[in-house]
Amino acid sequence: MTTDTTPKGAPSGSRSLEHPDREDIRLADVLHALADPMRLRIVCALAAAEGELTCADIELPVSKSTCTHHYRVLREHGVIRQIYRGTAKRNGLRRADLDALFPGLIDGVLRAADRQARRLGDG
Repeated sequence: MTTDTTPKGAPSGSRSLEHPDREDIRLADVLHALADPMRLRIVCALAAAEGELTCADIELPVSKSTCTHHYRVLREHGVIRQIYRGTAKRNGLRRADLDALFPGLIDGVLRAADRQARRLGDG
């Protein structure tokens, strides 16, 4: 089952996006979503921000349509939540859901990504 993100009290016709419910998030899907370097970059940026960011807040060296694809994969696999606030689409890491389902996974992935980035930066 999926849920949408129409804000309570929003006028009819408000744009909403479907997200998997917590119990429908699967480890294989999360790992697939995190396996791509651009999607991992998005997750790292959202984790560092500890809040919501717009797509434009995270600079990626790919086309806008490719960015849209990466955000969609992350949302559909339960890694991020996307909510329209006015005309902006805001993104947030589903940290509480992921930590409840897969304790330590996100922390481990973020540590590994940081170590790799530092190693590649030193080379």
